[in-house]
Amino acid sequence: MAAVARGRGLPRAWLCRRAGPGSGRHYRAALCTELKQPLAIKEVASRPVRPHEVRVDVHFCGVNFADILVCRGQYQEKPQLPFTPGMEFSGTVLETGTDVSTVKEGDRVIGVSGFNGMAEECIIDPKTLWQIPERVPLREAATLPVSYGTAILALEHRACTRPGETVLVTAAAGATGLAVVDVATNVLQAQVIAAAGSDEKCKLAMQKGAQSTVNYGQGGLKEAVRKLVGSGGVNVAIDTVGGDVFLEALRSLAWEGRIVVVGFAGGTIASVPANLLLLKNVSAVGLYWGRYKEQNFPVFSRTLSSALQYCQQGRIQPHIGAVFKLEEMKKSRLLGSM
Repeated sequence: MAAVARGRGLPRAWLCRRAGPGSGRHYRAALCTELKQPLAIKEVASRPVRPHEVRVDVHFCGVNFADILVCRGQYQEKPQLPFTPGMEFSGTVLETGTDVSTVKEGDRVIGVSGFNGMAEECIIDPKTLWQIPERVPLREAATLPVSYGTAILALEHRACTRPGETVLVTAAAGATGLAVVDVATNVLQAQVIAAAGSDEKCKLAMQKGAQSTVNYGQGGLKEAVRKLVGSGGVNVAIDTVGGDVFLEALRSLAWEGRIVVVGFAGGTIASVPANLLLLKNVSAVGLYWGRYKEQNFPVFSRTLSSALQYCQQGRIQPHIGAVFKLEEMKKSRLLGSM
């Protein structure tokens, strides 16, 4: 994952917001009006909430690799222009519809919004809001849904990681990679090998709790892993890179090992040699985090509840690479031409 994708959080800023809910109020939003170009910051008219909706005053919005891809037109979901990026956010409830009973005005929440969170306010289905425990700051809470939701689903639900197992994490210094290292080490008590493309990135993963690191910019991943764990291999691999890195991670698995395909940040989608699955009785499974919201919402919701609980307990420490003000997105090509 690119370093800029780890820049997390957009502190909210006010623009002439008139009192009273519903019509007559305006807020600012970051709009992608043209692919591969800087975002525009525009004033948008607030609409009334419907009976089943909630209006949230957005304090922070996570910046994810998917936001970069969607603003390039390279993501699997392609919203119609213009659109507001931002898949995850934290804030406080401003207003609830007449049929809403799960949250109330003033509640601190995180939300999963599809692509419309990078704005001063967001109207959303209360089903995709989770209340933030008192001890969790809003800034840290905004980083939890995508990265930590993915990490928990990958490790606990897809790979069924057990305490003491060895977990290999590729792109370990990216937002998702750091979350996987954090959860595997500090929640699941696994032994983590963090693989990244530079010594600086390996050092960051070590700070998050990895026991060992591999700089695959300096040589083959499989041989480096073998030197660390011997010929037995690793029990679990979580891969967000794809291509040759995925294939080497696959070849690094132990007997009945599991590899979870999370993404293709390297730009290449590898073909899986089926004989490798057979020889060691290993499993290769995929993880598309967002699809769980539609296909298995109880599992999706449970991962976010777990992330909030782990954060409240101090078992995980979200990494925030950078913080931007909303107006800075207009001057930056962060989500446009990268």
